[in-house]
Amino acid sequence: MKLKKYAKNPILSPNAKNYWESLVVCNPGAWYENGKFYLLYRSAGDDAEHMTYFGLAESSDGYTFERVSNKPVFSPSTDGLDAGTVEDPRIVKFGNDFYVTYAARPYPPGQYWKYGHDVVNKPNPYHNAPPFLTENITNTSLAVTKDFKVWKRLGRITPANLDDRDVILFPEKMQGRFKNKYAMLRRPKQWIGNGYDTEFPAIWITFSEDLLVWNEDNHLLLKGRKGTWEEKVGGNTPPIKTDRGWLILYHGVENGGKGFYRVGAALLDLEDQTKIIARATDPIMEPTEWYEMEGPYPGCVFPVGNLVVEDTLYIYYGGADKYCALATCNLQDLLNYLDKFSQ
Repeated sequence: MKLKKYAKNPILSPNAKNYWESLVVCNPGAWYENGKFYLLYRSAGDDAEHMTYFGLAESSDGYTFERVSNKPVFSPSTDGLDAGTVEDPRIVKFGNDFYVTYAARPYPPGQYWKYGHDVVNKPNPYHNAPPFLTENITNTSLAVTKDFKVWKRLGRITPANLDDRDVILFPEKMQGRFKNKYAMLRRPKQWIGNGYDTEFPAIWITFSEDLLVWNEDNHLLLKGRKGTWEEKVGGNTPPIKTDRGWLILYHGVENGGKGFYRVGAALLDLEDQTKIIARATDPIMEPTEWYEMEGPYPGCVFPVGNLVVEDTLYIYYGGADKYCALATCNLQDLLNYLDKFSQ
């Protein structure tokens, strides 16, 4: 099964009129409520530092989006742990409040596509600084908002000295084995080799009582398959609760993380979220179109937001680290497809 890409993709492209989104608009988080679709997207201008921001766009049909402002709605802090970048917002809602996890660095990474694989700028000016600063490590922070315009930063929720991104909250507290706990997917890059039961960076699931303390109950959830399209893996979109299990979309990267980004799908048990009950062997989406091949990272499809409206699954993704695009499918068709891979 393959997702259907929108014929008029990309749905958002860089805007030369705004310095903060003149080069990149990609990897959008998404929300749907009261007949309106929202995209909170990552953006960057053509500056050498490659500072990143979030912009906001809205739509009444999920396909045609309009920007709501010529300014970012969320920017790096002036002196905090996220002073370098804010990237890849994943959105969930508890009560009347949106909780957004986002990847952050203390310093801008520079124009990374001009460097070697996984190489970034390391401009730390401090002596005897921790690796978080000296290596300009990416980890994950949490922010809360009611309208995607006024924010409260809650701080880092992953350990400072771990490259820990693709961090995604489940949209409700768990039932079953981890009853009344919050759950989160994460991808700590250094958790490989002896003691971790995975050769490549993998998806872990962890639980919390309060949304802020997460590092005490970790379980290896989904690891890559050597020699396939998904050696290195990481989570993509907030899990969707269905009557058959928690649906998760994730990315797989070939060649230990140095190749194309493709999208996989799996189901987690509703009563024990550490248990995979189905996992497709082939990707449900892969880069084939020009807007997925022409950009800072050619050959990349990277979903960050997903929504279900009238049994249609809308998947909003970044193409080539430059564009925002949309793919869809019937949710039941995808669940039926995953039934073929029950474990």
